[in-house]
Amino acid sequence: MDINEAIQRLDWSKEPVGLYAPIGYTLEAGGKRLRPTLCLTAALLCGGTEQETLPAAMALEIFHNFTLLHDDVMDNAQVRRGRPCVHRKWNANTAILSGDQMMIEAYKMLAQLPDRQLPSVLRMFNRMATEICEGQQYDVDFEEKDNTTIEDYMNMIRLKTSVLLATALQIGAYLAGANDEVQHALYEYGILIGLAFQIQDDYLDCYGDEKTFGKAIGGDIREGKKTWLWLTAQSVLSHSNLPRSEQGGSPLSCRRRTDGEPTAKASVDNPLCSRDYDIVIAEYNRLGVPQKALQEIEKLTLQALTYLDKVPQNEYTDRLRQLANRLVTRKS
Repeated sequence: MDINEAIQRLDWSKEPVGLYAPIGYTLEAGGKRLRPTLCLTAALLCGGTEQETLPAAMALEIFHNFTLLHDDVMDNAQVRRGRPCVHRKWNANTAILSGDQMMIEAYKMLAQLPDRQLPSVLRMFNRMATEICEGQQYDVDFEEKDNTTIEDYMNMIRLKTSVLLATALQIGAYLAGANDEVQHALYEYGILIGLAFQIQDDYLDCYGDEKTFGKAIGGDIREGKKTWLWLTAQSVLSHSNLPRSEQGGSPLSCRRRTDGEPTAKASVDNPLCSRDYDIVIAEYNRLGVPQKALQEIEKLTLQALTYLDKVPQNEYTDRLRQLANRLVTRKS
């Protein structure tokens, strides 16, 4: 049974409808199923079976979707996977409560694992869950922080995005009986492809096609998010030798009104302080930011591939190599 079939078999036609219907709505929307696929692939790579790994893979997918419900509320997102976000179709309270229940459902899936394996898996899973919350808080903090660096951002996305991919691989390998060295190599592979994945996500939010990307283009700019692209643009400006008049003012200050919107003066001084998509994209293009993003994605992907040389070599290792390469060119 593959992960999509397993998810389709879940029954969310329960009472109260207001709690469970949004869960079904979220899971039926599909998505890449990347986290459970990584978990199952790591298990098969290490000699395990799909059947013994499926509860953990399901838990990871449900947990991931739980984080999306809350993330969309916090980001005030409008569309997810080409459909209205749960908080738009219902309301924010529903998205929060149904998300909470999804987290519980994830732990119920983990409880199906053998008693001898459950404590170790719970330790990995709980560490991951805490780190994701830490990453989300950093993401929130960066909205008000004036001196966020690219290094700060990379740590944030490692926590918010990468650890879930890495832990999915580690859990799959552990359940198959892999040793610590193999688990570590797969974990590090997951961290690096997660970083590449998130920077690609930042790139697609600015340069993607809304029909294939599955959500509105330019959302990060309109929300004033400090993404990899935005921070790189600021860094280029701060180290530029251009005269100040050609730079567009001070690159490191974005004066904002108390309602969070940039002042007109700030937008003139630094186009990156604007929340107008066309203004910011024009500045990104002028500074060569899209090219820099694609170079960084390729670099991280190549680093990730080196860790696959340290694990058993078989068809499933090849699949992980192919996956890493697909991430570089994905459109959604």
